[in-house]
Amino acid sequence: MQQDSLVEYGARRVIITITAIFCALLEIVDTTIVNVALNNMRGNLGATLTEVGWVVTAYAIGNVIIVPMTSWLAQQFGRRNYFAASIILFTICSFACGNATGIWELVAFRFLQGIGGGALLVTSQTIITESYPVEKRSMAQAIYGLGVIIGPTLGPPLGGYIVDHASWPYIFYINIPIGVIATLLTLQFVKSPKYGEKKSGKEIDWLGIALLAITVGSLQYVLEKGQDDDWFNSKAILYLAVTAALGLYFFIWRELRFKNPIVELRVLKNGNLRTGTILSFIMGFGLYGSTFIIPLYTQSTLGWTAQQAGMLMIPSAITTAFMMPMIGNILQKGVPQKLLVSAGMVLFSGFTFWCYTILTPDTDTSNFFWPLILRGMGMGMLFIPITALSLSSLKGQQIGQGAAFTGMMRQLGGSFGIALITTFMSRQNMVHRTALVTHLDRNDYNVQQRVLGMQHNFISKGMGVDQALKSAYAALEGMVMKQATVLSYMDVFLYLCIMFLLCVPFILMVKSKKAKEKIDLSEAMH
Repeated sequence: MQQDSLVEYGARRVIITITAIFCALLEIVDTTIVNVALNNMRGNLGATLTEVGWVVTAYAIGNVIIVPMTSWLAQQFGRRNYFAASIILFTICSFACGNATGIWELVAFRFLQGIGGGALLVTSQTIITESYPVEKRSMAQAIYGLGVIIGPTLGPPLGGYIVDHASWPYIFYINIPIGVIATLLTLQFVKSPKYGEKKSGKEIDWLGIALLAITVGSLQYVLEKGQDDDWFNSKAILYLAVTAALGLYFFIWRELRFKNPIVELRVLKNGNLRTGTILSFIMGFGLYGSTFIIPLYTQSTLGWTAQQAGMLMIPSAITTAFMMPMIGNILQKGVPQKLLVSAGMVLFSGFTFWCYTILTPDTDTSNFFWPLILRGMGMGMLFIPITALSLSSLKGQQIGQGAAFTGMMRQLGGSFGIALITTFMSRQNMVHRTALVTHLDRNDYNVQQRVLGMQHNFISKGMGVDQALKSAYAALEGMVMKQATVLSYMDVFLYLCIMFLLCVPFILMVKSKKAKEKIDLSEAMH
């Protein structure tokens, strides 16, 4: 009965759905929108490149700390109150971020904004799914999935447009009107279920909360800053990696022994949820990794603006938008989730291999169109089926607990993906540079002619003979580095292709649910 009382119809359901999607979009767009404004912030606030990187890192740390706790917090304070408080915190911090006068003030408010934002993403999904009757829940997943997949793609072009036509504080100010409207609509329309009684102060797992914050906070820092600080050669990275490992050990020990754990780990005894959690990690790796690497390549190697780089990803997002409702319908007709997930993995590996074949130092925009359409199709076929597979054999409150794991693993997958890709590329750049330089012999006639041609070009622009020769060698070095970088990007795409293909046989081995069982996707896909 509790479930049925949350189902909404007509205009109420439309208003609740729009409110929840806008809140999820606010959170996700804010993850990527600042990336294109970092240079402007740096100049404006007098910060170093490392310091300004904290604007992104602080938000991610706040997010990843709060996500596993949202199910418990919603139960403790009431879902509507918690959701409204999170929107208010997010909106106030958006205003404070725009008004920040120093880099560390901005970082502090971004951390608090991340804490508010984590709840928006998780709770909005729960609200959407529980507003729909069980037979329409796959479609509810599709509606929510649109926001989650399109969000990271919308950030860069929107951020680029705002920075080009206004100033960087406006990337935060645009959240304010949406936040105010969403708060009012939440208080008016959203209901709070009663899945469990509120715990008293003594019953709350305070040690669990502290261990969770220390563990995921340390891990996220290591992943975000590892490459910049040369990994374990940095004492801070080494200490925090050990802290994360020890914190995880004690957190698991605590949660398995405490009567009212903050995160219910026992739910991972379910085989399908374990598989889905791993697949969510891999999907996060691919989704955030490719959203990170393609704009990086187009901006740093091809010299595009942030807005152009962001616009490139839009066909992929539109394709996913078309795919989502179709996949929702296919799932409702009883097609096994593992077949759709396998097909999605194959399509995504096709996209990465296609990118591997087209990358050059001057690849044309049109070359990206069809590979990115393929990416959109692959993502559409992964998102809903992975969730359905994860939660197919869970019941009642376990669904919310299981969904928290898939949500956190998707976020961590993205963090691991970006950290590994940046580290791998910086190492591969050196490997390829060394390999290319071996082909450049000073005594080789073709090399001499190329250097001579460039030297004459620089002399014709008014340089002295010696200065022109130095500039010619510097230009040659630049060409070598550009080629080495492109080869590194190609390696990343090739390895992503192999990783996704290797997953397919393991997915096909997963046990399917019995046809007669209906999946209740309530509280799914956090």
